[in-house]
Amino acid sequence: MQGKTLAIGLAAALAAGAAHAQTELVVVSWGGAYSASQQKAYHDPYMAANPDIKILNDDSASEGLSKLRAMAEADNVTWDLVDMIASDAITACDEGLILEIDFDNALAAAPDGTSATEDFGDMIVSECFIPQIVYSTTFGYRTDLVKTAPTSIADVFDLEKIPGKRSLEKKPLANIEWALLADGVALEDVYDMLSTPEGVDRAYAKLDTIKSEVVWWAKGAVPVQLLADGEVVIASAYNGRLFSGIEEEKQPIAMMWDWQWFDLDGWVVPKGGKNIDAVMKFLNFATDTQRLADQAKFISYGPARMSSAPLVGKHADLGIEMGPHMPTAPGNSKTMLPNNIEWWADYGDEMNERFNAWLAKG
Repeated sequence: MQGKTLAIGLAAALAAGAAHAQTELVVVSWGGAYSASQQKAYHDPYMAANPDIKILNDDSASEGLSKLRAMAEADNVTWDLVDMIASDAITACDEGLILEIDFDNALAAAPDGTSATEDFGDMIVSECFIPQIVYSTTFGYRTDLVKTAPTSIADVFDLEKIPGKRSLEKKPLANIEWALLADGVALEDVYDMLSTPEGVDRAYAKLDTIKSEVVWWAKGAVPVQLLADGEVVIASAYNGRLFSGIEEEKQPIAMMWDWQWFDLDGWVVPKGGKNIDAVMKFLNFATDTQRLADQAKFISYGPARMSSAPLVGKHADLGIEMGPHMPTAPGNSKTMLPNNIEWWADYGDEMNERFNAWLAKG
C-alpha cells in the first residue's frame, strides 16, 4: 500500500512538473540598452501572457552571421531567433541559413486591417528579414574633453583640430564610406568609387591617418562606456546607446549627427531551429504595431511599421518626447548616409577580408 501511495505521489509530481514545463527560446541580440528595450517591450509582456515560454538572451548578435554559418556546418543550430542588420540578413538568406517569412500569414496586420506587407512597406528588403527598427550609427563626443566640438565627419579624421583617441566599430561597414566622405568624395560617388580598387585604397589611406589613435569596438555598449570613462574623446556608436548615455546616465556626452549611418535592423529565424512554431508565435506578437511603438518608449530607434510611428510618444521613465531624438528628426537628418544594403550584400565578404588584413598590419 505504501509503495502504491509513493507511486501515485510520484506520478502526480511528474504530471505537475510537465504542466509547468517551459519552452526555452534563445533570442540573440546586441546587449546593453538595446536588449533592455526589447526585454521591456517584447519579452517580459510575452512571457507574462505565456508562462510556458522562457526567453533566454544571448548578446552575440555582432557575430551573428559567422556563428550561423558555423552552426549550419556543424548541423547543430542552438539559436531560435537572431537580431540582425539588413545586409547580413540578405547574405544569410542567400546562403540558405535562415527561413523565408510569409509576412501576411505569419505577422499581425495593422489595427486598421492593413496587411503586414503593406505596413512594413519598403522596409522589407529580404523575404527572410522582419524589419524591427530604423537606427543610425553616429558620433558621440566628450563635451569636457574637446576644446572644439566636432561638427562634421571631417573633424573625426582631424587629429589637429580634435586631438585624442577615437573609437570606431571593428568592421569596414560605415568606416570606409565615412573615410571617403571625409576626404571630399560626394555621397552620390561613394559606392561607385568603393567598387574600384583605387577607391578602396583611397578609403584606407584616409583611415591610415587616424589608425594609431583608434580604439576598436565590437559590442554596442562599448563605445559609450569608453566615452564615459574618458578613454576616448569621440566615438561612433548606435544613436540609441548614445541617447541612453546622455539622457539616462547623464554623462558629459553630446552627439554629432553629420553623415549618420542610417540602417535597418530586424529579426531572422535560423533554419534548423528546434522551436520554429513557438518562435513564429512570439514574432507575431513582438512585431505588431503596438509592440514596435512600445520599444521606442525605452530607446530612440524608429519603429519599422508605418502604423507604429503615430504611437511613439514619451520615454517611459524620463517623460521626455522621443521624436526629437530619433535619427529621422529634421534637425538630425540634414546629412544622412543610407546603408547601401545590396552593395554590402554583394561586396561584404571581400570588404571584410580587406579590412582584417589592414588591421593586421598594425
